[in-house]
Amino acid sequence: MFADTDSDLNQWLDMLQSEELSDRLVAVKALQHLGEEAAVEPLITALDDESPTVQKLAVTALWELANPKAVPALLTCLESPDAEIRQEAQSALGELVTPDHLLLLLDALQKDNLNVQLSVLILLRKIHDVQSLPYVLPFFEAEQPALREAAITTLRYLNQVERCQPALVLIADSDPTVRRAAALTLGHLADQEVVSLLSQVLTSDADWQVRRNAAKSLALHASPEALPALRNALEDEHWQVRKFAIQALQKIPDEQFLPAFVKALTDEYSDVRRDAAIALGILKNPTALNALQQALDDPDQDVSIHAQRAIQTIQESQQGSAHA
Repeated sequence: MFADTDSDLNQWLDMLQSEELSDRLVAVKALQHLGEEAAVEPLITALDDESPTVQKLAVTALWELANPKAVPALLTCLESPDAEIRQEAQSALGELVTPDHLLLLLDALQKDNLNVQLSVLILLRKIHDVQSLPYVLPFFEAEQPALREAAITTLRYLNQVERCQPALVLIADSDPTVRRAAALTLGHLADQEVVSLLSQVLTSDADWQVRRNAAKSLALHASPEALPALRNALEDEHWQVRKFAIQALQKIPDEQFLPAFVKALTDEYSDVRRDAAIALGILKNPTALNALQQALDDPDQDVSIHAQRAIQTIQESQQGSAHA
């Protein structure tokens, strides 16, 4: 089988056929350290070894050799009953797959195997090809939440996808992990209903991570339509929601939020106070100077730095107005 293999490899190839597990382990490690292309085919054969330990070592060795010839065999490893082998194979494939492997991945995605489907959905994110879309869409309706979450996340990585009505439904999914991923993905879509849906979950979803992700996405859209929801989010019980609501409002400067930003300068969490200082600097309203002066004494240095920058921005704006 390995007649064309360099003679220096023969001793390891012979050991790879040994009935002794210890011999086969030594052979795989030796082939790994040799790092020669001639070792690829023998290592692919070792993926079928009866020992999971040998299989995993072979996966690791193929990963290090970084030869794309191993991709089809490593895809087969995603079906392994051994979780460590599957994880090692996925990590290896994450570095080895290229756009040339798209059709191979799409074929694998159609296998009736949960582990393979999850892994391939993740691998498609590296390729970014919009041709994957018709193959990803059916997973929005998958019975397993993990598949729905993986699919809606993968959509975010596909180039040229600006509108996707089937994705909007997942913002109301029964599983919070799916809604979290959907909230982030909607930030990259331009469907007419997106801002309205994000605004709704920002104010009503029971999961704070969904609300936080909705705020992040609303920052990308920077739509005045979201202002009422963002106003409510400034009072959210979770500090990360308040933080990202302020960041979204930084993209939609509006004087009506000045009192709320001043109040946020005394928030319990320094991240919120820092972003409030940044927001006040963007508004450039001298009314905020007294509050920002007090923030110079904030126990968090990052807050005081941004308060100083906001003060400087406001003062420079005043000087510019005076000379105009």
